[in-house]
Amino acid sequence: MISVIIPTYNRASCLNEAIQSVLSQDYFNHQGGYPFELIVVDDGSTDHTQEVVESYGDKVKYIYQEHSGVSRARNLGLELSKGHFIAYLDSDDLWEKDKIRSQMSLMKVFPETMISYTQEIWIRKGVRVNPKKKHRKYSGWIFDKSLSLCLLSLSSALFREEIFQEVGFFDEQLPACEDYDMGIRIASRYPFHLISKPLIIKRGGHSDQLSRKFWGMDRFRVRALEKALNLSLTSPQKELVRKEMIRKCRILVKGCQKRRKNQEAKKYLRIIQKYEGSKEDP
Repeated sequence: MISVIIPTYNRASCLNEAIQSVLSQDYFNHQGGYPFELIVVDDGSTDHTQEVVESYGDKVKYIYQEHSGVSRARNLGLELSKGHFIAYLDSDDLWEKDKIRSQMSLMKVFPETMISYTQEIWIRKGVRVNPKKKHRKYSGWIFDKSLSLCLLSLSSALFREEIFQEVGFFDEQLPACEDYDMGIRIASRYPFHLISKPLIIKRGGHSDQLSRKFWGMDRFRVRALEKALNLSLTSPQKELVRKEMIRKCRILVKGCQKRRKNQEAKKYLRIIQKYEGSKEDP
């Protein structure tokens, strides 16, 4: 079985399209079909999200939680899921109809694959845009490449369920960048398998995106990098984490000073001082 989890919060206007893109997957709809479940976790919406989901009847499971953040919504869906494979879809994104079929074909041929992900089509305010070079996706062992920014697009990924038993669930203490944190944890243990065909549509530019809600997203990435130092990393990997943490903290210091957040600037200066003096032995 494949469990598809859609966390959502006040996005009834686009949720219907996301749900339809799951139900239209050709992997589920060929003769005989394949078992799947679709779980929508409503993170305390105040719009008509519930009505949208319940209009699908028993095709979709509706789960409501008090507003607790996207990480808790992702985790609740995972806790309630029954699938051997887990796929997430953000409620503003869409899947191409052959997304799951392409990934399942790969993961059946290569049963050691724990995670696959795909290329993406980006839409910003209704206009297609090209990802920048820094957003390039890679196949294989990508730990070093996952530190600068998040390469794990959850809407494009398909996981074997047991991966979460090994690396843990999403960090509910992170209000954003939980995908960055998860990507680092997985990349420290497993290779990523990239399907070069774009199989999802990422729609952005709307006002409720977390990247707009919070300034200085690197604040949350620094917390994830500090956590990463407690993973079973090699000395060279720890050195990469240390250097990236220092780089991000320097950016944050400038941002804090610009916003006259002097106490917060001092916090990141202390982190820089701590890790500048903790270089790993070769």
